Amino acid sequence: MTGETPKAPVDLFVIGGGVNGVGVARDAVGRGLSVTLAEMHDLASATSSASTKLYHGGLRYLEYYEFRLVREALIEREVLLKAMPHISWPMRFVLPHHKGLRPWWLLRLGLFLYDHLGGRKILPATRSLDLARDVAGTPLKSEYRRAFEYSDCWVQDARLVSLMARDASERGATIMTRTRVTGAEQVSAEDGNTLWKISLEDETGPRAPVFARALVNAGGPWVADLLKGTLGIETKEKVRLVRGSHIVTKKLYDHDRCYFFQGTDGRIIFAIPYEQDFTLIGTTDQDHHSSSEHVECTPEEADYLCRFASDYFRQPVTRDDIVWTYSGVRPLYDDGASSATAATRDYVLSLREDGAPLLSVFGGKITTHRKLAEAVFHKLSHHFPQAGADWTAGSTLPGGDFPVTDAARLPEKLKADYPFLDFAMALRLFRTYGSECWTLLGDARALADLGRDFGGGLTEREVCWLVEKEFARSAEDIVFRRTKLGLRMSPEEIAALDDWLQNAG
Repeated sequence: MTGETPKAPVDLFVIGGGVNGVGVARDAVGRGLSVTLAEMHDLASATSSASTKLYHGGLRYLEYYEFRLVREALIEREVLLKAMPHISWPMRFVLPHHKGLRPWWLLRLGLFLYDHLGGRKILPATRSLDLARDVAGTPLKSEYRRAFEYSDCWVQDARLVSLMARDASERGATIMTRTRVTGAEQVSAEDGNTLWKISLEDETGPRAPVFARALVNAGGPWVADLLKGTLGIETKEKVRLVRGSHIVTKKLYDHDRCYFFQGTDGRIIFAIPYEQDFTLIGTTDQDHHSSSEHVECTPEEADYLCRFASDYFRQPVTRDDIVWTYSGVRPLYDDGASSATAATRDYVLSLREDGAPLLSVFGGKITTHRKLAEAVFHKLSHHFPQAGADWTAGSTLPGGDFPVTDAARLPEKLKADYPFLDFAMALRLFRTYGSECWTLLGDARALADLGRDFGGGLTEREVCWLVEKEFARSAEDIVFRRTKLGLRMSPEEIAALDDWLQNAG
């Protein structure tokens, strides 16, 4: 511990701009604490933009007796749906019965628990399907005759993070992207208290250090590296890195429901309608050995997902159907499970209080990010007796200030108010910006009023909005995180956008 006079310490410094770190920052600043967050890349640039885009109870976690986690996640589905009805919406999942795998009665029991553990109020209940009569059976092989249909929710994962960061910033938090924490040490303040002195570096070089009363390590896949390397702290706690890969294919079927497929290897995958014209298939579970190891969907994983889906679909899914792949590393708490599939998805919060407090976040998932943020504060609350009460359960994210029941009609209203939009563009804009579409479009009366067309329906006005309000800096930030318009843009168009952003800056 060194002695020096720190300048204007903040209450809380958060390392990591993924869903957990940004969720912690938003929760804390809303309680009246002063908060600074640093992310070494873009917001949601790692795990939080590489999910299966669902918040769900985790039906298969029931097999591992994770009842508390499932119950918390089931309750959270509707809390989150009310908070962000523009970037999330209910979806129905079709679970075909596969003879030789889990028996019909066991599936029914699991879904009965799924329907009742979480106090469901908005989402419809499970029902059984005759696949010979229901349109959900049309793309499937004839051997699949029965299925269950249940509810979960879709979420635009990276948009969730950028909107939470924006909300935190507007409440007073300092959000620093592309800023790396290079070190942290404890120092003595003049009043005798101990503070963290956090050293920082951005693209231009070292920045002035930040002093904080408490430090939260929400580094995701880098949580252990930060502890041992950057902070120089020895710990027995370990993170298990599990790679989840996905493929995006051309649209494989015409209805709007998802599929939950069981595999003979004990794994499950989803097939989900994606961005109106595509199908998302995933995910894999592969141990990943280093946080510094490049993360990508390997050819073997792509083939695995194609074979898995082809066991169910009449028309085989092949490499030729794939238009994009992505992969992320889930930083699970290492509970000693024998396989990546069996490793716990629950989160663990580790608090050290020898001097200024340090709390490290292991694990977690998008569905429970809000509850995790509350739990982080509750562990630190005795250090901040002045802080306010829990508040996020009833708070909407920017653009989400309308009832869930209005989500179906508002894209039509947007199109009526701006007739130059076709319905596909109106729907995309609404599912990106919600009620803020009217502010974004303003007095535009023609597409030309929105400025340069970068391709894929992306306009200059939208780009400026994302730069000014949502921390976007590069084309990748915009077309593969805050939107998925990269699926509709050529490499040349994306490069031209990057050039424009650099010149505009």
